[in-house]
Amino acid sequence: MESTTKFYSLNYTNVNTYLFAFVFIVGNVVLPQLCHLVHWGGPAMLPIYFFTLIGAYKYGFKVGMLTAVLSPLANSILFGMPSVAILPAILVKSVLLALVAGYMADRFRKITIPALLGTVMAYQVVGTLIEWVLVGDFYLAAQDFRIGIPGMLLQIFGGYALLKAIAKR
Repeated sequence: MESTTKFYSLNYTNVNTYLFAFVFIVGNVVLPQLCHLVHWGGPAMLPIYFFTLIGAYKYGFKVGMLTAVLSPLANSILFGMPSVAILPAILVKSVLLALVAGYMADRFRKITIPALLGTVMAYQVVGTLIEWVLVGDFYLAAQDFRIGIPGMLLQIFGGYALLKAIAKR
């Protein structure tokens, strides 16, 4: 028997959009700080994207979009990470993630590993290509695929576990 999963598509006029976005932004500020306590923890774990995925998949691309844009900006202003030099690439990937996660949740209406794998691969591949155009260096643009595999796995499997845990809410 398959359990019921509730997905939402909150509007910008709904106060819950901002409340949920705030919670996910806080998560995207705290998790990177924890990961940066370990050498290469940020680039390896890609923590700034985790709650953007959760927010967009569960509550729609509008919550995801607020989280995607405001999380990197808050981190950069508060902690200098990401640096201003790489902020555009991080923002592009974050926005892509919010759009793809919102679309995948709306399209498939269930939480599955293949849907999350598709979400992560879509935003990473397209984001890497855009980053390559922005920075002009493929080796640098492909850093998430060279170093960030653990972070992608965290997004897929950790995202799956957290989304399942909050599925009925």
